[in-house]
Amino acid sequence: MRCRALKIFAVVAGLALFSNTATAQVSQPAPAPGQSASQAAQGGGSSSWGLSSLIPGGVQFQIDNNATPQQKLSTGIKIVLLMTVLTIAPSLLIMMTSFVRIVIVLSFITRALGLQSIPPTQVLLGLALFLTLFVMYPTLEQIKTDAVDPYMAEQIDEQMAVKRGLAPIREFMFNQTRKKDLILFVNISKINPPQTRGDVPTYVLIPAFLISELKTAFIIGFVIYVPFLVIDMVVAALLLSMGMMMLPPVIISLPFKIILFVLVDGWYLIVGSLIASFGT
Repeated sequence: MRCRALKIFAVVAGLALFSNTATAQVSQPAPAPGQSASQAAQGGGSSSWGLSSLIPGGVQFQIDNNATPQQKLSTGIKIVLLMTVLTIAPSLLIMMTSFVRIVIVLSFITRALGLQSIPPTQVLLGLALFLTLFVMYPTLEQIKTDAVDPYMAEQIDEQMAVKRGLAPIREFMFNQTRKKDLILFVNISKINPPQTRGDVPTYVLIPAFLISELKTAFIIGFVIYVPFLVIDMVVAALLLSMGMMMLPPVIISLPFKIILFVLVDGWYLIVGSLIASFGT
């Protein structure tokens, strides 16, 4: 019964959203003297959806039939765009924040140590997500101040809110993007050479930012990998000199790599250096 009620409520809510002027009344209007209930429902320019028997409290939805097709279409487009943004939100998190660099560096740590599933992938992704929120907090705070709060107070419209909200993210991406990568995508897109940062389109900035993040992450990963690679080489040389060629060096070197990582407080050093690489 609960699922059925939820389905009915979802259908009615959808109709109300697409109507652009849907209103809700808590009580059903009484018919005028000398007028039947059906005539009272048909009067005016609106149609009523009597749901007093289905929804607790006798909520009645009225949909204005006088709304123009353009208004209905505009509301529908806004809903579709909102659902689209919610669908691609994970991709936006990956493409336009510090998540790419952080998750790649954390993956390099597990590979360098020789631990394929420790820590678990869910733990690394969770750590990368919270580090991303930590790094992006000043940017998110600026977006809230410049775009979200004025929009919620109805001081600006949707277009201005999007423009203001995108500005701090673009500033963050510009600060982390190499000039060489930006020039590459400007030349590929065949646009006019930009004179200022505001002249660079966002669709050009995002891929340039991504490949810059990939290069930076691989440089940090290489620096992390070298000490553990030296341990593997030393252990392999010792086993070869002892004639133990059939024994995999990884099995012997793994405890030494873990001990080294713990003694130097590896997580402290790597996370601190990783966050410092963003200039925060």
